[in-house]
Amino acid sequence: MSGNDAVPPSWREALDPVLATPEARRLGGFLKAEEASGKAIYPPRGVRLAALDLTPLDAVKVVILGQDPYHGPGQAHGLSFSVQPGVRVPPSLVNIYKELHADLGLPIPGHGNLTRWAEQGVLLLNNSLTVEDGKPASHQGKGWEAITDAVVAAVAAKADPCVFLLWGSHARKKARNVPGLGPGSHHLVLTAPHPSPLSAHTGWFGCRHFSQANAFLESHGRGAVDWRVD
Repeated sequence: MSGNDAVPPSWREALDPVLATPEARRLGGFLKAEEASGKAIYPPRGVRLAALDLTPLDAVKVVILGQDPYHGPGQAHGLSFSVQPGVRVPPSLVNIYKELHADLGLPIPGHGNLTRWAEQGVLLLNNSLTVEDGKPASHQGKGWEAITDAVVAAVAAKADPCVFLLWGSHARKKARNVPGLGPGSHHLVLTAPHPSPLSAHTGWFGCRHFSQANAFLESHGRGAVDWRVD
C-alpha cells in the first residue's frame, strides 16, 4: 500500500504479518508505479481502507464481499457496492435495494452510499481495494488478495457469531478455504448469485439474506442491523 492509507488500530494485529511479506511490498511498489505513470486509480489514496476504518474488527457483525471497486470517476469510496452521494446507483446495488424492499419492506433509497451499514458493523469489503480507471479487474493478482484474505480470516476467528453474505462465485471462492467458515461453523454463511443484472434472475431475488442475517444476529444477542440507507 502507499500514501496515507494506514491500517486502523483494531485491524493491525491481524494484518501486520501479511503487510510484512514480499507480496505486500510488491503491491506497494505496483501502486506507486501506477500513480507515477499518471494513471487514474480508484478509489483515491486516503479512503482505500475505508471499510476497515468505518467497521472495526470488534464491531463486525456482517461481512459482504465484493470484487473490485467501481472503475468510473467519482464512484468508489472504499466500500463494496457503495457509491458516493450524487452518483447514479449502479445496477447491482439497484437489485440489492429491490431485494431489501421485498425482504424487509424498506423503501428504495434515493442514493447509493452505504456508509450507514458500515457504521453498524457491516464490513463492505472488496477482494481488490484499487482499480485503474475504466479497467475492471486490472488490480487483481497484484497483492490485495493476501491482505483481504487476512481480513476475512480475522473475522472468521472471532468468538462472536457473524454473518457472511457471499454473493456470486467469486465471493464463495474467497471464503471457501477460510478456517472457521466450514461445516459446523458458529458463524452463519449465506450464499446467493451475484446481484448483477447478468445473474440476479437466477436466484438472487428471493434469497431473503437480510431478514435471515437479522434473525441470526438477534438469536445470538448481537442485535439486528437497521438496513435502512436513508
